[in-house]
Amino acid sequence: MNYQVVVAGAGPVGLWLAGELRRAGVTVAVIEPRAERDPRSRALTVHPRTIETFASRGVHEPFVSEGIPLPGGHFGVLDSRLDFRRLPSPFPYTLAMPQERTEALLEGQAAGLGADIRRGHEVTGFTEHPDHIAVHTTGPHGPTTLRAAYLVGCDGAHSTVRTAAGIDYPGTPSTVLGWLGDVILDQPPVPGYSYFGPAGTLMAVPMPGGLHRLVGITPRDLTTTWPGDLTLEELRENVSSMAGTDFGMRDPVWLSRYGNATRLADRYRKGRVFLAGDAAHQHFPAGGVGMNVGIQDAANLAWKLAATLSGWAPEGLLDTYHAERHPVGADLTATSRAQVALMTAFTPEGLDLRGLLARLITTLPDLNDRLAAQVSSLAVTYPPTTPDAHPLTGTRAPDLTLGDTGLFALLRADRHLLLDLTGSDRLAGYTRAGLHIHTATPYQPPADFADVRAILVRPDGHIAWASVERDDTALADGLTAALTTTHRK
Repeated sequence: MNYQVVVAGAGPVGLWLAGELRRAGVTVAVIEPRAERDPRSRALTVHPRTIETFASRGVHEPFVSEGIPLPGGHFGVLDSRLDFRRLPSPFPYTLAMPQERTEALLEGQAAGLGADIRRGHEVTGFTEHPDHIAVHTTGPHGPTTLRAAYLVGCDGAHSTVRTAAGIDYPGTPSTVLGWLGDVILDQPPVPGYSYFGPAGTLMAVPMPGGLHRLVGITPRDLTTTWPGDLTLEELRENVSSMAGTDFGMRDPVWLSRYGNATRLADRYRKGRVFLAGDAAHQHFPAGGVGMNVGIQDAANLAWKLAATLSGWAPEGLLDTYHAERHPVGADLTATSRAQVALMTAFTPEGLDLRGLLARLITTLPDLNDRLAAQVSSLAVTYPPTTPDAHPLTGTRAPDLTLGDTGLFALLRADRHLLLDLTGSDRLAGYTRAGLHIHTATPYQPPADFADVRAILVRPDGHIAWASVERDDTALADGLTAALTTTHRK
């Protein structure tokens, strides 16, 4: 059977990728070994940029209505929490939402759009040909080979696709063990509770359904020796040693232990094979950012695959996926390691360092804003293709108010958005495949956009081009030049 793209893995990353490809008219199959979704809620945090991404397709409401909003996050479990309410986003908070529910929503969207989701099937390898890739799978009825233009590995840290492609996955081994328990608390702490001291690190996060997630590290967890599976008795002992109470914990839904092994694929693309999510980057789950970075991987890759397959962009556009997302993965792994150092700083010197950084976050609002923007992925900026590009180029486009609509509502998976901000329809006649135009009248620009007369926004919500040019001919010429980097002439 033929598809344009085969996706290995029906986690949040693979499912968002599949949905985006279908929104752009690309045929896609998702291959998933699990017959049913995993009920354990590994990823719990949905960050602001991810909610914005969902909002750009009009599918964010279930997440906002079902998730528990939290007004901040943390960096290394410092006593001073990051205040997300200062973020320039219509969603200045994180959502606590079990991964199982996130997957259910994304799977429903992808399947409703026509993605072929094959549960109980597994990718076993592939054979690459000059004009296609043959993806070998096995399932309940034996082996099958799917023909596709591209294969994307969204199949986790132990990715079969990455291994079969021969892509290196260098990094550092595990030296610290974290633990978590999803339990009922009869006497729960206040929202946002955390503890740090010589006895260890502890956080409590409320979850839908009356559960709480308790996560932490103790000094004895700084080890390379696996102590066995976490038990409720050990969790109770760990929590009580720090909080002075077990909060009345009972009825565990999930108990788990995990390490801080950190790895980054040295290539996100090799021929017709791509990697996204944990298949591309593995790290300690500090701040709950991993799933969110993976979804942004998918958002970046999906429109480029669609543009290439539809013919309005050259094959070389696909190389920009690694160029743009690999640095984000490198920053993710480095930041995660830095947070592990803070989360395990149990010595007197370490406690003093943590106290210093906590005071700086409190007294320097710019530091809070910078860290919050980094953790939430709002700060991700892609390098411009020309040295004289406007400073907005590569940044995330905010949800500008454009008359009776917002920018997010205008974004589409299958084409760029050209915003004509001249106030006089000067670009209305500009036509190009993969492009739609919106004239913004009336328009009250924020400070960064005060003199901008036109912006080109990619399907993933990043600005591809912006201009303050006053001459109409020069404005159109600049747009044409910008489009040649992603569009055929």
